[in-house]
Amino acid sequence: MIEVNRNGEVWVFAEQQDGQLSEVPLELLSRGRELADKLSVKLGAVLVGDNASPLVEELSAYGADKVYLVEDPLLGVFQTSSYTRVLCELIEKHKPQIVLYGATAVGRDLAPRVASAMKAGLTADCTDLQIDDFTESRSKVVHKNLLQQIRPAFGGNIIATIVNYDRWPQMATVREGVMPLPERNGTIRAEVVSESIKITPEDLPLEILSRHFEAKKVNLKASRVIVAGGAGVGSKENFKQVWKLANVLGGAPGASRAAVDLGFIESDYQVGQTGTTVRPALYIAVGISGAVQHSAGMSDSAKIVAINSDPDAPIFQVAHYGIVGDLNVVIPKLIKAIRAKS
Repeated sequence: MIEVNRNGEVWVFAEQQDGQLSEVPLELLSRGRELADKLSVKLGAVLVGDNASPLVEELSAYGADKVYLVEDPLLGVFQTSSYTRVLCELIEKHKPQIVLYGATAVGRDLAPRVASAMKAGLTADCTDLQIDDFTESRSKVVHKNLLQQIRPAFGGNIIATIVNYDRWPQMATVREGVMPLPERNGTIRAEVVSESIKITPEDLPLEILSRHFEAKKVNLKASRVIVAGGAGVGSKENFKQVWKLANVLGGAPGASRAAVDLGFIESDYQVGQTGTTVRPALYIAVGISGAVQHSAGMSDSAKIVAINSDPDAPIFQVAHYGIVGDLNVVIPKLIKAIRAKS
């Protein structure tokens, strides 16, 4: 644990793979910029890898004031132990007050290890981050400008706000798509802080023999129209109606976790707290009850249409338009009307 540094920077771990940044750190730079400005501190990006320096310009263009660059051939492939050592040494030296990670496979592996080594707190899978004051209920002590780490809790039944006023840095992982991608600004030039951290064989307990990557079958974040089905669709056969409507609208099919668990569609299509967060121009929810876990991943859609046979389904509370009826009757009529208008 490092001492509380009220003037410490806001950091984003800039996850990259084979010289390519994912969208997650760029999304985090968007909210990181807001947090840093509220605290009147610098926004830093931590870039680790082998020959990663070409990515500095990209991080600059998306808002980083500083890029902490650590390059070593032994850091070319992510391993938990080596990356943990790098992050911990950087944190001990520069003492940021906030460190953010994407809630990716890498971020979920790395962040807890860093938190454990630094004896600091960590909130996982945040859906929002804010800066605000916090008053201890017993002592009435007021802590100024703490990171409010907001996430669903107890199975999504409540929204919890978590603060860490004494065991810093304040750290959180944030799900992909929760924060909007900022606009690129090619005129910004970040300060590059090159750090040399010696990596030894003891820091690389695993030998990587081969790597296999399987691309996602659909990019839901880029889809302007999504037609998603839930458990209420009833069967894999009925789910074909969801596919048909999505195809007619030139959109992508999606699903709730319940539909994925029932085997109606693959997990790549899952929307929600444990799936992908989306903001399409049009989101059609078919047979989806509207639990908090799902709504958290689609409630920012520009227009939401709900189709459900239950008039009391919670999904109607977040929908702009609602249709109460059997999907096997409603969807064919919608498809017919869309084709006729086309």
